[in-house]
Amino acid sequence: MNCLVVICNVPDETTATHMAHVLVQEQLAACVNILPACRSVYRWEGRLEEAGEIPLLIKTTVQAYPPLQQRLLELHPYDVPEIIALPVQHGLPAYLTWVSQSLLSSDGLQGG
Repeated sequence: MNCLVVICNVPDETTATHMAHVLVQEQLAACVNILPACRSVYRWEGRLEEAGEIPLLIKTTVQAYPPLQQRLLELHPYDVPEIIALPVQHGLPAYLTWVSQSLLSSDGLQGG
């Protein structure tokens, strides 16, 4: 089934909610968890920065990842957003099947 969990932080709850709805509606993600706000500390353009962000946990598949990444780039307000895909090594088979069947396949039909 080749499921992935994609992590993507966004600047605010409005952006998080909008992106989650678009990704699920377009069947690029089976589910998006919008986590509570966190603080991120990072270096950007040579300066130490700190910002509040909303983490998204996006459930998808390896096959759906390329269009998902492209859509995240289109929707995201950051110049260089955090988009990290982690492979799911183990999981409840029924859940992983649901993830796969919730997405558009490469031929544009539902199911992976």
